[in-house]
Amino acid sequence: MRYERRERRGFVRGFPPKPVEMGKEYDVDIQETSRRGEGITRIKGLVTFVPNTKPGDHVRIRITRISRRFAEAEVVGKAEEAPVEEAEAAEEEETEEGEAE
Repeated sequence: MRYERRERRGFVRGFPPKPVEMGKEYDVDIQETSRRGEGITRIKGLVTFVPNTKPGDHVRIRITRISRRFAEAEVVGKAEEAPVEEAEAAEEEETEEGEAE
């Protein structure tokens, strides 16, 4: 007896491609804490666990593991922020535009 494989019909349960890559670094804000005490952030919707962080931290992370539904990362340093002078210049431009209207 030979069995033929049938095509699956209906809803196929799969996972979309991951928005992160192994070893790549990202600047993120930690949003909440997991049950195990790790910081949680989301990169394009993918939950990412980061040990030794807490909500409000702005850090640079490196992806160490990618699973079906989540990723794990390690902290590699503080996230880069725009220099204060550039941030102040951008705020001044916004206020000038608002006054011109």
